[in-house]
Amino acid sequence: MEDLLRPIYQEHAGNPNTIGIILFERKKSDSPITDNFDVILLIIVCTAEKEWQEKHYEFNSKTAVMHTITEDLLKQWVDINGYQEAIEWIIAGNTIFDRDASISRLKEQLRRFPHEKRDSRKAIEFGKLIKRYTEVKDLYMSEQYKDAFSEMVHTLHYLARLAVIEKGYYPEVTLWSQVREIDPEIYKLYDELIQSNEEIGKRVHLMILAADFAISRRAKVSAKHLLDILEIKNGAWSYEEIKQNASIKPYELNLSAMLNYLTEKGILAAVRIDTKGVGVYQRKYRLNRA
Repeated sequence: MEDLLRPIYQEHAGNPNTIGIILFERKKSDSPITDNFDVILLIIVCTAEKEWQEKHYEFNSKTAVMHTITEDLLKQWVDINGYQEAIEWIIAGNTIFDRDASISRLKEQLRRFPHEKRDSRKAIEFGKLIKRYTEVKDLYMSEQYKDAFSEMVHTLHYLARLAVIEKGYYPEVTLWSQVREIDPEIYKLYDELIQSNEEIGKRVHLMILAADFAISRRAKVSAKHLLDILEIKNGAWSYEEIKQNASIKPYELNLSAMLNYLTEKGILAAVRIDTKGVGVYQRKYRLNRA
């Protein structure tokens, strides 16, 4: 198959702007990881007018898609999970061109999952988890049990992703098969939610209690990236001061929810600052060192 596609990718291999080329072949008849194309060609370049271009091909009753992406966009995909399938293409794909061993280094990074990147990813997933969990409780209290159930599935999904990252792995598309091996406790929560014979409202209620314990138990570890930033200075931070830190950007949309949750759990302390309004205070945040 590679021989048939060589004329397509060869011009890229000869271009000094090309960093590497990866080929990934479909392994199953139904293949969401390739969008049911038979072959994925991933062309990684230094710079391009468009960060991401996609072309589709047919050959010998087969189909292929070629993604041409910039190195910067690929780093975003890896660091903030912008495109989960691409990580699997890189890890499991066949390297057919590798300038200066760039692809080899990227594969090794994905295998090692460095702690600094791991902490950032945990904070991203933790923010999404808190947001979903809050929505579950709100829907449950409104007696919207089916919607609450749906949101609880998403909540457990983010909890599972956190568990995988904590163990030093990137979450896979087949997440629950991965979690079954890595964290049976989280897998059991998901199984109980889906398989239980209890009526749906009861299932959600029981899972709210179980999830609260599971989330609070790992809150400090999951929010380490944010807590390390707040530790830079002894004083309190305003919301805007925290948000201005560039490394917060991947989870800034969930930052408010994270700060509230960490304050409720006593991990952060809220500091009231006088304003011109009588009885109205600005809220700032600091680590609770008590």
